[in-house]
Parts: sequence; structure tokens; C-alpha cells
Amino acid sequence: MFDPRLRAKILKVLDISFGGERGFNQAIELSSEILSNVNIVKEQRLIGKLFQEINQDTGKYVFGIDDTIKALEMGVIEILLVGKDLDINRYVLKNIVSNELTIKHLNKEQEADHSNFQDSDTASEFEVEDKMALVEWLSYHYTEFGCSMEFVTNKSEEGSQFCIVFGGIGGILRYEVDIRAFDEDSDDDGVAAE
Repeated sequence: MFDPRLRAKILKVLDISFGGERGFNQAIELSSEILSNVNIVKEQRLIGKLFQEINQDTGKYVFGIDDTIKALEMGVIEILLVGKDLDINRYVLKNIVSNELTIKHLNKEQEADHSNFQDSDTASEFEVEDKMALVEWLSYHYTEFGCSMEFVTNKSEEGSQFCIVFGGIGGILRYEVDIRAFDEDSDDDGVAAE
């Protein structure tokens, strides 16, 4: 007796023992497995789309911390993919001599290296102005860059591969962009200015 359009949307039929709020909570508990599978399917589809862009070498993809942050700042990321367990902190560092601010994204090993908290040119110390988990910072600010953000877990084969091989952060771009070309241009400008 169900409308055929609604029948196609049914994921699972459950038998519950209670009515009201208690029955509703029981239904949620019983359907948790099927709902988590729905999220895994969505995750697999998004990562599959990223892998397809990489395989076809369309230039409409980015991965790794530095390249993804550059693409984000340029506003070219359509879908930002972030590993839920991404263990990287975003530091805002202030040079105590020149008062210039520098932003660094460091993992646990890099945080232990004291040279990451010094200016390489002047050997002056950096003062930590702000420290925040990169995942947390991205979840607060991704809308400012005009993209959507999706979390990736390592519960599927694709998700695990994304987190291990690609560093747990990447994105699908709106159009083809060669991020490395912007590195070379900025390096060339720096050399020409000296």
C-alpha cells in the first residue's frame, strides 16, 4: 500500500518492542548498522570520484597538506575530503624579532623538531600565537572557501587507502589547476626580487 516512490527509499524494515520515544530509540539502535553502511557507500563514492580524477590525470584533484591548503586558499576546491583521524595541528607562529606571522601545519614528529619553531633565515624563535587541530580548524572555516567538506574514515578499503597513501587530506577541484606551477611562480618572483 506504500507509494512506489517511497518504497524505493526503504533501507530496512524493523520490528520494535516499544512505542513512542522508547520505540524510536530502539529503531535507531537497530538501524545503526544499515545507516553506517550508507555513510560508507557515500564515502566510497566520493573517494572513487577522486581516484577517477587521478587515474584520468584531469588535473581536477589535489592531495597532501600543502597542496590542499593552497587550493583551498585559491577557492578552487569543490569537495574537501578530510580523514577523521587526521593528526595534524595548525600553528600560527609569530616571529619575535620581526613580528611577522607564519602558519605551519605540523604532525607529531614535526612538532618534536625544534627547528620548525625557528625562522630559518634569522634563526630567531617563533612564539606560538595559536594552536588548533587542523580538522577542527577546517570544520569551522571550510565554508569561507566556498566548498563542501566530507569526512573520510578508514573503515572501508578506499578510506584506508586515502588516509594512508594521500595523507588523509585532499580535494576534488572545480576545474583543472596546476598547484605546482604556483609554487614555481612564487619561487621565481622571490628570486627576481632579490
